[in-house]
Amino acid sequence: MVFTFGTPLSYGIFRQPFSEAFAVSPVVLSGVFSVMLCTFFIGSGIIGVFSARLPIRGVLFVCTVTTGLLAPSLYAVESYLGLAVVFAVLGLALGTVFVLIASVIPRWFEERRGAATGLIFVGNGLGLFLLPPIWETAITTLGVRRGFLVIMSVTALAFLLASSLCRRPRWATQSTLTTAALLSWVQQLSRTRSFQLLFVGFALAFAWYQLLAAYAIDLFVDRGLTSTEASTMFGLIGGVSIVSRIGGGYLADAMGSRRAFLSSLGCAASGISLLLAPQYSVLAVAIVLVGLGLGGCATLYIPLLLQIYGSEKDTAIIGIFNVGGGLGALAMPPLGTASVDYTDGYTVAILLTLAVTLVSFWAVVSGTSSR
Repeated sequence: MVFTFGTPLSYGIFRQPFSEAFAVSPVVLSGVFSVMLCTFFIGSGIIGVFSARLPIRGVLFVCTVTTGLLAPSLYAVESYLGLAVVFAVLGLALGTVFVLIASVIPRWFEERRGAATGLIFVGNGLGLFLLPPIWETAITTLGVRRGFLVIMSVTALAFLLASSLCRRPRWATQSTLTTAALLSWVQQLSRTRSFQLLFVGFALAFAWYQLLAAYAIDLFVDRGLTSTEASTMFGLIGGVSIVSRIGGGYLADAMGSRRAFLSSLGCAASGISLLLAPQYSVLAVAIVLVGLGLGGCATLYIPLLLQIYGSEKDTAIIGIFNVGGGLGALAMPPLGTASVDYTDGYTVAILLTLAVTLVSFWAVVSGTSSR
């Protein structure tokens, strides 16, 4: 789990070094990372739907092999199209590992599912905390291609360990629906108003952080930090989120997944609004609030979805909502980069991020109000 979200959401660090190494402008290059986030969410979500009937270890092993083969790929790539293919496949592999682990592990815990989910999602928090400065250091010291080779090789090794251990509990009910029946179920589900609202709400609950990641490091540099300090500060958001990933799980068991999830969204919105203030002390408070909100949002949507829709179709239901995150990811990196470049400031970008968070809050409240 450390390597699933950590690399895709470090794309703010990739932008300038990759732009120089491959002679592609940062704004155009943001399209590559948009494609990566799209396959991370949409592609893996589609695979998750059909993985409800497949052995988890086999699918994870395929992702492991794919990641290993991608590790040296940048040595053979020179063009924008080549980069787009590499990062599209990488996003698909990383996202599929995330969907499978995140949806299967909670099924081992029937009573304290929120706490267990929070603990497994600590891996994601560590990834968001550790991977940005690790990528920064690797690219600075080893270069783009060699740094990519080293980190992707370590990622493949971690996935190999996961593929040897992760499986559904023997006592858990597994979906026996045929492919046609699964598609019919998805079609029927998509026609309900509550699903439509939740689909939008959870998609935007992913999107606000993707939008923030597109400009956060540049924002911190603009506030007076060095590039290394800025990447560390950005990673600190993920580090702070570790606290809420653990605590949010226990809160979900105590007060319900819905209330805990909405509290996390509210915390994120408060932190984002504080980013408008230029003072360094306020920035520190904002990072703490955003980190707490991020951890709760990232962890609590899974127990909430399994509570609403049941756990029999585990990877399928998580996969469907991952598709929503991917649709938002198509627009977020270019939108964040462009809003800064064309307004020559960060105010519009921050307000857009806040608006996305508030709409997400409204949609989740409306989608769950009758449940």
